[in-house]
Amino acid sequence: MKRYSAFAVAREALSDHTGWGRAWRKAEPKRRYDVVIVGAGGHGLATAYYLGKNFGITNVAVLEKGWLGGGNTGRNTTIIRSNYLQDSSAAIFEKSRALYEGLSQDLNYTVMFSPRGVIMLAQTEHEVRGYQRTAHANALQGVTTEWITPQRVKELVPIINLSGPRYPVLGGLWQARGGTARHDAVAWGYARACSAMGMDIIQQCEVTGVRRDGDKVTGVDTTRGAIDCDKLGLVVAGHSGSLAQMAGFRLPIESVALQALVSEPVKPCMDVVVMANTVHGYMSQSDKGEMVIGGGTDGFNNYTQRGSFHHVEETVRALIETFPMISRLKMLRQWGGIVDMTGDRSPIISQTPVEGVFINCGWGTGGFKAIPGSGWAMAELMARGHSPLAEDFTLDRFTEGRFIDESVAAGVAH
Repeated sequence: MKRYSAFAVAREALSDHTGWGRAWRKAEPKRRYDVVIVGAGGHGLATAYYLGKNFGITNVAVLEKGWLGGGNTGRNTTIIRSNYLQDSSAAIFEKSRALYEGLSQDLNYTVMFSPRGVIMLAQTEHEVRGYQRTAHANALQGVTTEWITPQRVKELVPIINLSGPRYPVLGGLWQARGGTARHDAVAWGYARACSAMGMDIIQQCEVTGVRRDGDKVTGVDTTRGAIDCDKLGLVVAGHSGSLAQMAGFRLPIESVALQALVSEPVKPCMDVVVMANTVHGYMSQSDKGEMVIGGGTDGFNNYTQRGSFHHVEETVRALIETFPMISRLKMLRQWGGIVDMTGDRSPIISQTPVEGVFINCGWGTGGFKAIPGSGWAMAELMARGHSPLAEDFTLDRFTEGRFIDESVAAGVAH
């Protein structure tokens, strides 16, 4: 792999940039691998990367039925934060946030991490109590957040309207070291690093079955032939239930669409991320000037990846009261992604009833922020059979009643 640097750019400029080559190899599937990861999104690629980097396991295939990063990784709104209420949630999200800070250097690929800060607005007395409780919990967890007044919110976001008749701003939970990153670049950076370690990233390769010998996995059947493996990782977000059924077990999740949209580009007017959970709306401004806007999930189970006028109206109507200036903007495009929701709105990183099969799912609408930490924990679980970051996120918590309730700290779970 050619290392990216200012010297490399200058050197390539002398030859009209003809010597860069592919960022990752176009691989053909082999008959057998030590580990097969299903899903070449951020979480799957991060799992493969940390298997190689932390444990030296490089005989790995990452299978993707579509194209690399074409699922939720390329469809989200890129928010990164770690101010969650429960200790186990705060630990894995803070690990992820910290890894994001050095990810460009680690991967030798800029992921455009922007620690611009994230505000979660409190617009009801219930939210005030909930966010103040979260701020105290974060202080005990070592996660730097603070409760701020409406006046401080206005200083950070001059375009905000504090005195909306329905949704006044009563304060906010502020994490200065939260922010955003470029979603595509995260996937591309991990893919490039995995390929450089000799791993095979195989696109247009759909898994059609999981083969077992009794209670132990032996491999997968795909549209490009059978592949044997010792360990199998299922990291496919909204399609986790379908893959689990192929392997012979069920998951306590439901799949729904989450929608987002962007406006036409405008001059810089907002340099933080704002989340308004009461109205199920959140907004940031991209480097291109677009206002990136998202809302809640659809109210019914589905696998669609497109937007609807219902959510545009519902989300934008509420945000206009808080940000009156956006009423004059035109919508540029909208889209949807398929998210997997658990009952307690916390993920599953776990071994399964099938020996050698591991599952990473249930991130709901907040999976992007967790990519590095999720991959770190999943790789450790697959390599060692145990990960401190994942020990509370096992499948059996649902039968034992050990729920990790993040309904307040997650809000709309972004």
